[in-house]
Amino acid sequence: MTLTQECQLIVIQPQQCLNWKHSNTLREQLSSLVPHPNHLWVIDLVKVDFMDSSGLAALVKGLSATRSSGCHLVICNLQAPVRMIFELTQMDSVFEIYENYDAVVTMFNPQS
Repeated sequence: MTLTQECQLIVIQPQQCLNWKHSNTLREQLSSLVPHPNHLWVIDLVKVDFMDSSGLAALVKGLSATRSSGCHLVICNLQAPVRMIFELTQMDSVFEIYENYDAVVTMFNPQS
């Protein structure tokens, strides 16, 4: 997992499938971060081609932590199998999802 922290933007990019075995890494990574009101957390799933309910649960926990502190969490680069999980569970209406990282940057920093 790669983690980049720059001022108010935090990018988390899981490197493997988010199943019961690997979702703990994401959960630990998210819980090690301290959400602040002006932070934007971007979960870039470009390298994740499989996710089960434990992966989704880790994301929901991160979303809950950010919302309670005024921080903003978005997801981008969903691969087709992962997108299907979001749609089947109707989590696509809960999370703010962007096609790619550039779309996130454009939305939250129009000057760049």
